[in-house]
Amino acid sequence: MEYVKLGRSGLEVSKLSLGTMSFGVPERGNTPWSLDEEQSRLIIKRALELGINFFSTANMYSDGTSEEILGRALKDFAHRDEVVIATKVFVPMRKGPNAMGLSRRAIMTEIDNSLRRLGTDYVDVYQIHRWDPNTPIEETMEALHDLVKAGKVRYLGASSMLAWQFAKAQHVAERNGWTRFVSMENRLNLLYREEEREMLPLCRDEGVGITPYLPLAAGRLTRDWNEQTSRSENDQIAKALFIKTEEADRKVAERVAEVAANQGIPRAQVALAWLLQKEEITAPIIGSTKTSHLEDAVAALSVRLTPEEITSLEELYVPHPLV
Repeated sequence: MEYVKLGRSGLEVSKLSLGTMSFGVPERGNTPWSLDEEQSRLIIKRALELGINFFSTANMYSDGTSEEILGRALKDFAHRDEVVIATKVFVPMRKGPNAMGLSRRAIMTEIDNSLRRLGTDYVDVYQIHRWDPNTPIEETMEALHDLVKAGKVRYLGASSMLAWQFAKAQHVAERNGWTRFVSMENRLNLLYREEEREMLPLCRDEGVGITPYLPLAAGRLTRDWNEQTSRSENDQIAKALFIKTEEADRKVAERVAEVAANQGIPRAQVALAWLLQKEEITAPIIGSTKTSHLEDAVAALSVRLTPEEITSLEELYVPHPLV
């Protein structure tokens, strides 16, 4: 395993991050394909054995049970100082007023709930899951800064927003002497490259680490286009992301299969290697429901794509609607 700094911060993270959206009680939340605790623990343990120290979760994954499972597993399998835990806030965790968003009240409430579920005194990276158009960004950034000063959070990160929004948040923090974001968790893969237009150049210029999610496009880059899995059949969010560009996306997926066949490696390794060879990328967030998924991902660290192969993977891409 290789380790790198998260952006310009001093925090060292593995070149791969394990995402935990697939862990949790299947009957809770909106991921009925998620693994139960026993299965999840096997994957978390194997990730640690492979040198992964960076774990990405969110308060809303499986209605909080993902955080609970991750926290118990890390407590049993690792020392707290050996791992980097990132979690997120924004999505409603209950019904009624003040249940979601990035208000001071919501942030202060949800960090305590996440810490309780994770069984820790602090999280290494606390991320805003989405941009909140209904709360002044000044309120959000000051509340996040106060969490850092209180010792509940070590670093701040953001996820899934427009480049101008991220730039504004960074400017507000800098102007007021508050803590800035050190990372951006955005959607980036061979089927969705809109982040290359503005967000990646902005993060490169600002020294912000990029930890892209869905690096394998929810599995669409790893198998034949018409092959179905439990997730592909039930994940309505993932279906909506690709439905408008399905024909163009299929051609890109087929090109991934061609490159993988020529190199004699799994398609997942090709898709991950494409990301890992981008200078802006810190650590793709990999989802895993089998230990073999982890081993493929780690193997991708050693895969080198030629300039010709990269061109062949990219040349069929068509612009996508912004998500």
